[in-house]
Amino acid sequence: MSAFTFSQAQADMRNGYLCGVPGIWVSGAVWLVAAAVAFQFSHQVGVLALLAGGMVIHPLAVVLARLLGSKGKHTAGNPLGRLAAEGTFWLLAGIAIAYGMQVLRLEWFFPAMLLLIGGRYLTFQTLYGMKAYWGLGGVLCSVGMALAVARVPAPVAALAGGLIEVGFAALLFNRARREAGARAVVPGA
Repeated sequence: MSAFTFSQAQADMRNGYLCGVPGIWVSGAVWLVAAAVAFQFSHQVGVLALLAGGMVIHPLAVVLARLLGSKGKHTAGNPLGRLAAEGTFWLLAGIAIAYGMQVLRLEWFFPAMLLLIGGRYLTFQTLYGMKAYWGLGGVLCSVGMALAVARVPAPVAALAGGLIEVGFAALLFNRARREAGARAVVPGA
């Protein structure tokens, strides 16, 4: 793994992106906005709101990470950066499938997106070395499946996704703060 050990690469990702918390917060906010739009206007407009908001999650998360005192990036040469990028391409392909599904059954879009995002978070356990991401991914996938089977209205599914992500972000923020505080008191960290 080049100049990094696996655990060093994970620590660098946690350090650079504040354990991924800003991304979860921004993503949760996008889901909540999509839910509000779907409730207020139409389910189709909620779908578009989630897709449009999804395009700004990473840049806004980087800004938020920097505002919270993190670098908002990983160290050049960290091989886990490639894994994060590769996962993004898989996610984009899945979004295209979810969008196509909504043509057939609109209420399937948000549950399908919950499954996609949940699957993406499962890989974050490897990126950040935090088992909490298995929990987040598992909850999103389970809720996505349950909501699809129950055929809940689109805004309810979007609201569920937003609340789950914002809740997990709050839980993970405490760990991120502890790690950042530990680095601040360790010379050269």
